[in-house]
Amino acid sequence: MAVRLIIGLGNPGSQYARTRHNAGFWFLDALVSDYDCEFRSEKKYHGDVARCFLGQQDCRLLKPSTFMNRSGQAAIALVNFYQIDMDEILVAHDELDLPPGVAKLKRGGGHGGHNGLRDLISHFGSKDFLRLRLGIGHPGDKKLVSDYVLKAASKADHQLIDDAIYEATRVTPGVVNGQLEEAMHQLHSR
Repeated sequence: MAVRLIIGLGNPGSQYARTRHNAGFWFLDALVSDYDCEFRSEKKYHGDVARCFLGQQDCRLLKPSTFMNRSGQAAIALVNFYQIDMDEILVAHDELDLPPGVAKLKRGGGHGGHNGLRDLISHFGSKDFLRLRLGIGHPGDKKLVSDYVLKAASKADHQLIDDAIYEATRVTPGVVNGQLEEAMHQLHSR
């Protein structure tokens, strides 16, 4: 199934731009740069939207301008307007359970405590969308998670995350054009 919408999760505002929680935004920024499209602020979708051709597929990219825990408000507006099915959505997000430098694709699953995923699942009424999990590492204690995700990564970790994003952008046209298994094999075997 082709992907028609890619949602990057993050928080709006310059104070959050370099924080680990914005890895989903970083991924979309890389796609826009690689595929020569641009974001426009769209109030009716509560976010910045770009229209890109990834391979043969016309695809929309969304960076919600709502905060992370209200990401679903932005996403559902666009999903409803364009009548996009759950299996036509890819959500890019930071992932505590993967180390920096690792990116993994998967379909479905829970929210794992991620407030952006929790809100998307609530608004969609479904968990059955595709995810691009961008590893940011774990601080080692769950009490430290909130501060950890809202702080900038070290220079070395940020470079590893950027490298994983680069690899993910290379397989994205395949994902978008319905070649998920090939893309997963290529991304997961690097």
